[in-house]
Parts: sequence; structure tokens; C-alpha cells
Amino acid sequence: MTVTHFGAVLLFAFFTSIVFGITQRSEPKMMIRFGAFCFALFVFGTIAASWGMWLIKH
Repeated sequence: MTVTHFGAVLLFAFFTSIVFGITQRSEPKMMIRFGAFCFALFVFGTIAASWGMWLIKH
């Protein structure tokens, strides 16, 4: 089984967002919201950086 780069990014974003959500907020509802927010930022940031690197290369 091989993990693609995008799959690795999703795994990293998922687990990092869980840690951020737990450590940065005190209420369970806010933990989930902040974790989802961090996950979205990680994924969209990675996609934006990938397009940026592609544009620089071409």
C-alpha cells in the first residue's frame, strides 16, 4: 500500500487539526469547529501552495 502525497497531506491535516482543536479550545463544540477550521486551512493552503509552485515552474 502506498500513500500519495495528497493522502499524506490529508492525514497530516487531520491529526494536526485534532491536536489543535483539543489544545486550543476548552468546550467540545468549539474544539470540533476549530479543528474543522484548521483542517480546511491546511488543505486549502496546501492546494494553493501547490498551484503557486506549479505557476513558478511554468
